[in-house]
Amino acid sequence: MRQFTSLPVLAASAALLALAACNNGPPPGTEATRALDRAAGTNVSGAYPSQSDGTRSNPSGTEATRALDRAAGTNTSGAYPSQSDGTRRNPSGTEATRALDRAAGTNTSGAYPSQSDGTRRNPSGTEATRTLDRAAGTNTSGAYPQNSSSR
Repeated sequence: MRQFTSLPVLAASAALLALAACNNGPPPGTEATRALDRAAGTNVSGAYPSQSDGTRSNPSGTEATRALDRAAGTNTSGAYPSQSDGTRRNPSGTEATRALDRAAGTNTSGAYPSQSDGTRRNPSGTEATRTLDRAAGTNTSGAYPQNSSSR
């Protein structure tokens, strides 16, 4: 008869232990999302609130977009507002389009308005079409109206 009295006590103890374990369970998210958070410095799982975007230890964006921003001079992540297009440190366009503009004499990026088509420094068309017009005597670029034949 003694076994019957200790059985309810044992069952109650097990229930209390299970309840206590539920309150102090594993951190949020799955192991895979927690591993991603540790590797990428994010808080997808919810287990690393100190790594949330915009906190002191983790500026806006993921590490991947911040790396892109550092390499391309952009502000995709939101972590580099001084690199936003049109700011003093970063004129319009990406570094790639500004490099194209410098090489081709265009204003695709918006950073070189003096190189826009039809301005004094840059007549209509691209350098490539102006070269074609000079060589072929055409007016594809619009820069050589004297090459147009009147029909």
